[in-house]
Amino acid sequence: MTPELQARIVADSRDRVAWLRARARGITATDVAGLTSDVSIRRAADSKLGAGPRFGGNAYTDHGRRREPEIAAWVAATHGIQPSSALFRAEREHRHLATPDGIVEGESGRILLAEIKTTNKDWKTIPRTYLRQVWWQQHVLGAERTLFVWEQHDNFRVLHDEPRCTWIDRDDREIDKLVGLATRLIDELYERTTGRSAPGSSAIDEATAAAAASRRDALRERDMFRALALSD
Repeated sequence: MTPELQARIVADSRDRVAWLRARARGITATDVAGLTSDVSIRRAADSKLGAGPRFGGNAYTDHGRRREPEIAAWVAATHGIQPSSALFRAEREHRHLATPDGIVEGESGRILLAEIKTTNKDWKTIPRTYLRQVWWQQHVLGAERTLFVWEQHDNFRVLHDEPRCTWIDRDDREIDKLVGLATRLIDELYERTTGRSAPGSSAIDEATAAAAASRRDALRERDMFRALALSD
């Protein structure tokens, strides 16, 4: 990993308290996974500020945590993508955060990621919420592709000798949409925590969320000067 990429690590999930505190101060892949509408933005703001329902985990998440190191070892052995527990910030917008399950950076600077899931369902296609997580991670890390890996179980009994996997290529159009939605979430949080309208918020609409790549730099530059005030 290059020094530039290492400098963008803000926390490590092995220190769960510090990791959760850092995540609370930015927009993560989990936050954007469900962002599709104004209602979902308000719901995400509730969650960030501690007003929504709290999820402390269950038997399925416990199973996933137990299996992830084993699956990550398989990913490293078969695809050369090393396990990662680091929380990264985006290069320009420091409030955009992601914790990929695996990362490898080639000599040319090409970044590949891995995302690991466990499920009791026989997926025919990758759920859209997980695709949004993948695209957000690609945005934050500047990655070109992600190896999406999933292991199916039946009542927590692993069904196959090896996990299934597929490559998901970077999609800048979908990333632009997520950046726009994340900006609207930042605006919502700003207004709730300061009691003031976010600077320039009237310019944010659906057209901005779906803007072409030529608009992306202007969007990020404006957002860099906003305050994202989040409660712990």
